[in-house]
Amino acid sequence: MSPLRHRALLVALALLAAAGVARAAEPGSPEDVLTRYLTAIKAEKFEDAYPLVSKAMRQGKDKEVYVKESRALMAFADVKIFSFQVGKAKVDGDKAQVPNVLESQDRFANTLGLTEYELYTLVKEDGAWKVDQQLLLEPAQVKEWFPDLAPKT
Repeated sequence: MSPLRHRALLVALALLAAAGVARAAEPGSPEDVLTRYLTAIKAEKFEDAYPLVSKAMRQGKDKEVYVKESRALMAFADVKIFSFQVGKAKVDGDKAQVPNVLESQDRFANTLGLTEYELYTLVKEDGAWKVDQQLLLEPAQVKEWFPDLAPKT
């Protein structure tokens, strides 16, 4: 992953973390793990987020480096997370996909503070769900994951 893509990912993750989640999730479920992860990112408690991300997402970084880099990237991008809404996971074995609606703003990727529709992939690692990937959904994909929230075209 390129440094720019990694920064964009961290910005997006940080934005997601700042949002509030309206519904409770079963402890340890993909929805619960993603909610805790995003809550930690929003609060800039990267030390709390670290055990919730997969080894692949950490890119071989130990906790101290992960926390330091995450903190620097959030500050550099001037990330402001207003809210997030974690949706229902689709689980297939040791992989889960969890949609999220993010209200945020940053200096580079979302300067206007537009609503972003995201999809997280979580994987089972050492018996627990871990956040592994995040991507922004294209408009056509939004309808699949958020049929009631899809923007009007």
